[in-house]
Amino acid sequence: MNYIKHLTGFFEKVAVDKTLNPTHVSLYIALFQFWNCNRFKNPISINRDEVMRISKISSKATYHKCLKNLHSLGYIIYEPSYNPFKGSHVILFNFSEDLKPLPKSERKPKNEPLNELVSEQALNKSCTSSETGTEQAVVPSINYINNTNILNDKNISNLNEQTKNFEEINNSSDKIVTSSEVEMSKEEKSSAKKEEKLQPSIEEVKTYFQENNFPEQEAQKFFNYFKSVGWLVGGKTPMVDWQAAAQNWMINAPKFISNAEQPNRAKQLNTTTDKDYSEPL
Repeated sequence: MNYIKHLTGFFEKVAVDKTLNPTHVSLYIALFQFWNCNRFKNPISINRDEVMRISKISSKATYHKCLKNLHSLGYIIYEPSYNPFKGSHVILFNFSEDLKPLPKSERKPKNEPLNELVSEQALNKSCTSSETGTEQAVVPSINYINNTNILNDKNISNLNEQTKNFEEINNSSDKIVTSSEVEMSKEEKSSAKKEEKLQPSIEEVKTYFQENNFPEQEAQKFFNYFKSVGWLVGGKTPMVDWQAAAQNWMINAPKFISNAEQPNRAKQLNTTTDKDYSEPL
């Protein structure tokens, strides 16, 4: 059996029959699936719960009502068993035989061009009828196609213009970025020059300490210390005025006495007499 022709014949009957609703169609498709699994042999044994699950019918009353309606309308033959341990029997008809081929006089040759006007409206008469379907498919005219092509060309040109504008904006933004980078580099160079000015040379430090009657050794200490910490005051803040820092160094220099100049406190514990620590106190 050709099941495609069978389903086509069934839906042609459904399109004309006004008494059927979607639940009847869903139930019939579920029965058709059982028939397909049985290799299209009649009768087929069905289980109510299984058919309700496949057809998505949740009410038993609706299931039995639709089944009896399909039986009374001649779509199936329903033979209930009334036995919970024995399935009911259903016989399905072959609707592919109802599709009668058109006579040769009504057939159109395959290569014959359509003589219908393009502006007319087309109906798919094999799938819908005037009773069930009210929507119609409109065939686009040649003028409509030309208009759409013109609109597409305009859209393409607009897209090209937009891409050009986008590229120009990107190029201008790149130029702005490069100019800002140049300005940043100039600022960095100027700040570096300022830092170089703030950082004195060893000769400048020595002359400044000599002018303030301080030895050259203290100038060397001052320069070595601040150069090792990157000319930072307290290890965090950049030095603004090295001469002021040198003044503070000169003021605090007497406080930092070298270890060589400090008295050896360990020598104060030495005694001239030898003591015998084995004697009791």
